Formats: sequence, C-alpha cells, structure tokens
Amino acid sequence: MNTPGLSNQRLASDPGSLNALKFSAGQEGDKGKAALKETAKQFEALFMRELIKSMREATMKSGLLEGEGGNLGNDLLDQQFAVQLSGMPGGLSGAIERQLSRQMAPAEPAAADATKTAPMASTVSRASGGARQAGFVDQHSQAAATVERESGIPASYMIGQAGHETGWGKSEIRNADGSPSFNLFGIKATSAWKGKVAEITTTEYVNGTPRKTVAKFRAYDSYADSFRDYARLITKSPRYDQVMDQVGSVQGFASGLQKAGYATDPQYAAKLSRAINMTLSLQRAQT
Repeated sequence: MNTPGLSNQRLASDPGSLNALKFSAGQEGDKGKAALKETAKQFEALFMRELIKSMREATMKSGLLEGEGGNLGNDLLDQQFAVQLSGMPGGLSGAIERQLSRQMAPAEPAAADATKTAPMASTVSRASGGARQAGFVDQHSQAAATVERESGIPASYMIGQAGHETGWGKSEIRNADGSPSFNLFGIKATSAWKGKVAEITTTEYVNGTPRKTVAKFRAYDSYADSFRDYARLITKSPRYDQVMDQVGSVQGFASGLQKAGYATDPQYAAKLSRAINMTLSLQRAQT
C-alpha cells in the first residue's frame, strides 16, 4: 500500500537519528531552529505512536489478523499515523519545542549543570503528557505497585482511575477544614463504613442527567490506604467479581466497572479507558 507523504516522512525512532537531530538543534542560526522544530516533531511522533499503540491494545482483537505479520503491519500503520498527526498547529510539538529551546539555551554554569542532569524522557513526557499528569503518575507509582503485587490489579489501571476521579490531583476530595481526605477513587461512605468521612457536593447521573448532590465519602490517613481500600473493594466485593476477569484488557476492565455500577456517568468506561491509556503512555515515556 502506497500512502501519500510516507516516502518523504519517516519516524526517527533510532537513538542515532534522534541524537543527530538534537546535535543540529543546538547549533545557532536558521539551521539550528529548523532542526529544533524537527526534533520536537519527532518526539511528538514517538509519543503519538505509543499512544496509538496503547489504544490499539485496548481494543478487542478478532483473531483474523493476529500473528507476526499482522503485528508488523499494525506497527507500520501506527508509525505512519504518528508521523502524519505530529507537527500540526496547536499540537504537542510546540510545547516540546519550547521546552527543548529552554533546555538548550545558554545559562549560568550551575543552572547549566542542573539542566544537563534532567533526563530527556522526563522532559518530553512532561511537555507532551502534561506536567500534572506526569507528576501524578510519579507521585503514586510506588504505592500502586505495592498494591498491584498484593491484589493483582495493574498499577497503571489504578493510577489512571485515580487520575480520572481526581482530575489528576486537581480536584481531590477534601475534608471540611480543607485538609486532604486521601480518597483517590471516589469511594462513598455507606452505613457499613466505620472510618473517617468527608462530606462534599458531587455530581450524580440520574437517568443520564447530571445532578448536584451532597454525599459522604471515605477518608483515609494516606494515599497508600486509599489504594489498599480500593483494591479490597474490587477484589472482595461480589459486585466486582467479573471485573477481575478483565484485567488483561483496559477496555474490558473499564467496561466491567461501569456495568457493575462503580459510577453513574454513562460515559465512565470511555473516560476511564482514556485515563488508563494516558497513564500507560506516560509510564513508557519515563522508562
């Protein structure tokens, strides 16, 4: 299949090509500016490729095109789409270009040394995925990994769901005095809950219509406690028995939670899938 634009646009996925681009980007004049722009575009393409790949993996496979040949074809198609989607006005490459420009700008010796120690992957992931999202993933990775070993729920699933529930940390549930409740998953405090409680105004969907209501939510002593309580809920409650059967699929896991009634939002599964895929992409970019 011959696709227009593929012959003169390639993804510089090997380290040698990217290093050559970064070297050229450090030069002065128009040549350096052009190389800087192309470097940013290539990093955006790499990020888009990982995002497309994770989205493809989240979909149900029919089995018709599985195998080495099908996987190679999908990989080439992902690469082609990533190149075509990168470099668009208002896209991620602009933010990456500004970040790289600041990184390569002349600085005082101390500042320059600090810049050199910053990992390129971290810089790119924060520019492309958003500082808040990347910081949220970093903050909760250790606690989520511990609970993954204890429960079998993938850490990326838990972090993605926590990110969706809290707006990546921007809209966490707080106590009346403003202190954090450490409730990352929006778990409500029913009559069976004997722990601390945070009471807030939230949005519930009734017959598909959003309505504001005051509800009580569980409060914890730490984020680690929130991850453990969430895992207990998913693994011990009969309500979520079938959810654990879907941990091999992002879409299946998210759909299972929605079917089990975890949230009233009719679009919950789709939103949660996007948040988990974002987490997976950021984790890959940071390793």
